[in-house]
Amino acid sequence: MRLRSLLPSLVLAALAAISMPALAAYPDKPIRLIVPSAPGGAPDALMRALATQLSQQMGVPIVVDNKPGGSYTIGTMDLVRSPADGYTLAYGNVVSLATNRSLLSNVPYDVEKDLTLVANTLRLSNLMIVNNELPVKSVPELIAYAKKNPGKLAFASDGNGTTAHLGVELFKSMTGTHMLHVPYKAGTAALTDLIGGGVQLMMINTPVSGPPAQAGRVRALGISSTQRSPTYPDIPTIAESGVPGFEVAAWGGIVGPARMPKDIVTRLNAEIRTALANPAVRERFKILGAETDPSTPEQFLELSRRETVKWAKIIKDSGAKID
Repeated sequence: MRLRSLLPSLVLAALAAISMPALAAYPDKPIRLIVPSAPGGAPDALMRALATQLSQQMGVPIVVDNKPGGSYTIGTMDLVRSPADGYTLAYGNVVSLATNRSLLSNVPYDVEKDLTLVANTLRLSNLMIVNNELPVKSVPELIAYAKKNPGKLAFASDGNGTTAHLGVELFKSMTGTHMLHVPYKAGTAALTDLIGGGVQLMMINTPVSGPPAQAGRVRALGISSTQRSPTYPDIPTIAESGVPGFEVAAWGGIVGPARMPKDIVTRLNAEIRTALANPAVRERFKILGAETDPSTPEQFLELSRRETVKWAKIIKDSGAKID
């Protein structure tokens, strides 16, 4: 009797299962990866390398979509407004996930409420480079020159709030020097003006600054890491060159809109970890001057929180503001 009473329910369940279309496995269509900076810069080059490997692993195209401007807010807001289905992702970094909160009077998004942090991917340092005509060949000489010529040196950055901007603000604060900030929309444009003499100094990510320094088109004075780089072993750290304790590191990873399904976040995190372990990706990152730095979503969120506090203090102490 008991089996007879269950039969109608079992039949109905079977019919429902047959009639319902099978859910497609993620991903089954192209994924858009927003990079909130211009083509050719460090974030663009690094994310394209990662996207190529992820595309091979996941079996779908991953299309990089550059959305520069607004201190990363334009591209980030494009992500915030996108469906949380895993088919629109973005590059989030120290700017969009940490410094904007202190630099912008009105940040149009909340990192913890409007975004899903999926995984950190990289860490890289900055080279301090100067125009070849500037009569300085070391960090101590630069400090002495800047003190003798207050306000006469102009430093370029790839935008307000980037480590190229705040790194020099930190340097100024720690050395008691004064230089004028000239922000650009892209590091490549800033580099062109530095080579031409329109500005005298930059401290920007090694993927942008390294090649021209090695080619002799600009002069490298120091690197912002705490230890010398294996890629640039002859370039001293700024900390060892008369500015003890100086350190600036850029970082960045993959973020999505708020409320992304947990299974998709887990899948993406695993795929990103696998991609970052790939020898070709690691070598490409190394060539570009970056280290792979995978994390869990929780570790990525903690990094964002920690760096927000750190840079808030530096911004306040240095008086740095969005121009």
